[in-house]
Amino acid sequence: MYRIKEFYMVTRISYERSRVAWEGFLPFILDLIKKNNIKRVCDIGGGCNPVMSIDYIEKNDLDYSILDISEIELLKAPGNYNKILADISSPDFMTEKKFDLVFSKMLAEHISETEQFHRNVLSCLTEKGLAVHFFPTLYALPFVINCILPEYFTDVMLNIFAPRDRYQKNKFPAYYNWCLGPTRKQIQRFISLGYDVIEYKGFFGHETYYNRINILKKIHQFKTDYLLRHPNPIFTSYACVVLKKP
Repeated sequence: MYRIKEFYMVTRISYERSRVAWEGFLPFILDLIKKNNIKRVCDIGGGCNPVMSIDYIEKNDLDYSILDISEIELLKAPGNYNKILADISSPDFMTEKKFDLVFSKMLAEHISETEQFHRNVLSCLTEKGLAVHFFPTLYALPFVINCILPEYFTDVMLNIFAPRDRYQKNKFPAYYNWCLGPTRKQIQRFISLGYDVIEYKGFFGHETYYNRINILKKIHQFKTDYLLRHPNPIFTSYACVVLKKP
């Protein structure tokens, strides 16, 4: 109990607008790599959309791998990426390769066996290695709807409110297990698995879903401004957590 209390107190918790998260994720990862002299990197769930470009990887002499459960998605990525076909949420997952940094972007919500997923990520890390996960959170309204309504219905709604290229950015079933803002319970979950929780950022707002309905957009902007002044981890829209293997 003392360890849980101790690490909760030293975890850096902050809040910002969601657009900061989307625009700043890659610079944040690159900054971690530079500051920690990281060389071995695993992009989990990168599929056909790796976070880092081949040019940056080669220029900085990184050992960069994309790990994904879908062979179809991996085949869409350029052939010069190192690709690993595996289910990182499986109890049978094993890898001899260890990484200084493992990260995921908009993957955690699609994992049903969440505890096993985070245990497997921990097993992939070198000593003092880092894990970073960026994900949408409950209880933001669009994600509550996506969680409880049938997949075919939410698929139609996505096409209406946030259309996108389905070849490069396909829609997959989402469960939102362990997808919460920086609550005490959430932080304790990671600590119980053996992680040190270094930083936990909560982000408010998801304007994209309201751009087509002006009155809803204005109401949402007002709510986002209020939450930034009076942050509550229950009402985040996205979160980014930085974990460390002791």
